Amino acid sequence: MSTMSASARLDELLGHEQKRKAPGWIGDAIYGVNDGLGAIFGIIAGVAGYTPNSHTILVSGFFGALASTLSMGAGAWLATKSENELMEKAIHEAKESIQQHRDKEIEILSLIYETKGFTADEANEIAHRIAEDDELFVKTMAQEKHGVHEASRGNVWGSAISGAISTFIGGIVPLIPFFIMRGIGAVIAAAIVSLLAHFVVGALKSLVTVRSWWSSGIEMTFAGVIVGVISYLLGMFGSHIL
Repeated sequence: MSTMSASARLDELLGHEQKRKAPGWIGDAIYGVNDGLGAIFGIIAGVAGYTPNSHTILVSGFFGALASTLSMGAGAWLATKSENELMEKAIHEAKESIQQHRDKEIEILSLIYETKGFTADEANEIAHRIAEDDELFVKTMAQEKHGVHEASRGNVWGSAISGAISTFIGGIVPLIPFFIMRGIGAVIAAAIVSLLAHFVVGALKSLVTVRSWWSSGIEMTFAGVIVGVISYLLGMFGSHIL
């Protein structure tokens, strides 16, 4: 029977664990829908409190959804790009430190492993063994000293597109009743649809958290109620002073 290399075996084990977890994009999509849903529900509730005109509510909500979509996409792009740049900076600093103070970096790595439970001799041996491979040494110091790993590098365009699409989907949900209804009925229907969507999104958040689906759903629904009521009251207040 052939012996599997340590790196191959590690990839296999981590791969099995990753399959049992929700993919990373699911969490990003859920939070994007959450942001779009909460923002647009607040907008239409506030506008509904200000005016009963369904067309005004629909237009305000729709352009609010577009603005949220563009803002979320740009924000996700910038955030991921910034994280990648910080990672590249940390790797560059690790490489420079090794080039200028190699012995010191070996000593630092040895001490790091010693604080993790290895004896001084074991830690020193591991550090010197790693230092024999420059590329491995740089990657190890970047991870152990600066807390970054190349595997965590994000896709800027993937993040932007995922964030934008999920936000737009969340923003459109509260507007659906206004495409087919008018008047107070549309406002009531929008509130019901939005709060149900809040519960569903909250329940889905349990895929990426340790909360139970029902408690997460109720919490999200409660947050939606607060946003809707306060926005509506502010809209009513605004209609009397503007």
